[in-house]
Amino acid sequence: QVQLVESGGGSVQAGGSLRLSCRGTGGTLSWNAVGWFRQAAGKERAFVAAISAGGGTVHADSVMGRFTVSRDNAKNTVDLQMNSLEPEDTAVYYCAARSSAVIETTKLQGWNIWGQGTQVTVSS
Repeated sequence: QVQLVESGGGSVQAGGSLRLSCRGTGGTLSWNAVGWFRQAAGKERAFVAAISAGGGTVHADSVMGRFTVSRDNAKNTVDLQMNSLEPEDTAVYYCAARSSAVIETTKLQGWNIWGQGTQVTVSS
């Protein structure tokens, strides 16, 4: 089964940008829908964005126009470009994959493969 490894987290000031990357190991991600979720301290894990195997995307309202999810099947990666970051974006960001080519759901229960997470901290 493919495993997911996130990278690209770090600390940035408000208004700055970061690019997160999710790499598949032990298998291809080409046939999977892949999503990004985040969990702030003391809060539940929440959907951020997702991309289907065919390239269709969904973004949460809170990040619409600021974050963009994309995939590069040749590199076996799915990236999350985050612009105009706000302190409220501070969280651990997780990459997840479904055993399906389509997104279908943004609920956690629909995503069965998870990475270990990467911390994003935005200071004001």
